[in-house]
Amino acid sequence: MKTLTLFKSLFCVCGLIASVATLQAIEPDEGFFDRWALTIPDGRAGWLEVTKEDGYYDARILWGGGSVVPVDSVVFSKSDTLIVTRTKEVKRKNSDGEVVRTQRFTDAIVAKIDGDNLNMTFVHPLPNGKDLEHTDFTGKRIPPLPPKPDLNKVSYGKPIALFNGKNLDHWELLDPTKPNGWSVVRRVLSNNPLQEESKPHKRYGNLRTKQTFEDFNLKLEVKVPEGGNSGIYLRGIYEIQVAATYGKPLDSHNMGGIYSRVAPAMAAEKPAGEWQTYDITLVDRHLTVVLNGKTIHDNVPLQGCTGGALWSDESKPGPIYLQGDHTRASYKNIVLTLVVK
Repeated sequence: MKTLTLFKSLFCVCGLIASVATLQAIEPDEGFFDRWALTIPDGRAGWLEVTKEDGYYDARILWGGGSVVPVDSVVFSKSDTLIVTRTKEVKRKNSDGEVVRTQRFTDAIVAKIDGDNLNMTFVHPLPNGKDLEHTDFTGKRIPPLPPKPDLNKVSYGKPIALFNGKNLDHWELLDPTKPNGWSVVRRVLSNNPLQEESKPHKRYGNLRTKQTFEDFNLKLEVKVPEGGNSGIYLRGIYEIQVAATYGKPLDSHNMGGIYSRVAPAMAAEKPAGEWQTYDITLVDRHLTVVLNGKTIHDNVPLQGCTGGALWSDESKPGPIYLQGDHTRASYKNIVLTLVVK
């Protein structure tokens, strides 16, 4: 696609591109305007939504970890070629560690549509500012959401105890090279990511079930300390936030949120240090969550994966995984019941 040449020109004029480009004379392929599951250059899961509304093009993106965020610009150079840009800040520090300058770098993604697939290239400036690096990757159209399921008609199998209160026989680290902070303490599955004073932060491993699952009901109890942060990943792709955020406004990044996507419908969490109950039902890419006896998500449609997902393909079965790379967290009474179809 002669991407390097294209973006040498693009970056020279990127300051002239509006935050959202207005409709141009070029009429883009209407197939672009959808949700896309990405496998980004480092192999992690990503997500892109491209929209056309009120005379403007717009897009939101998830790039591996973190949150779904708006892009800076959306431009169609041809009917089959989309360009989106994102700007990030890099803080330059002196030898004493003081920030002396903040620079802004613009990354760009170029995508050519081919039916239900996107052939994509990620282009970004090298840190020395002397050239651009480009990497190819792919996107796949996300199938339309099924109708909202009638949970009164759902049939279930036999409950499966995912934690027996004795050992971690049903579990393993997502990345066996990471330190393991997980252990069983007084019949509780506990994570204690110990840090060394004056040493860089040590990232501990996330814990996953050895089994994989499709649709199910999951019940468990969880407790985090003040400042605590963990998460429950369903099928390895949708995170339900676990955090000590009692008393804070409703937010998709706080306790009970579908991380960075959907905020809880009401406040239901308890203060830090108390056991809290989750009753979670995932059926046909719709999610119902009851926190401490209150329904905070009622058959909510899931638009795509969340940050930290194992992959972006929402059709695959996957594990339950518990986030262990942040702070202490405790889990118990973890029981999963499969939906029978």
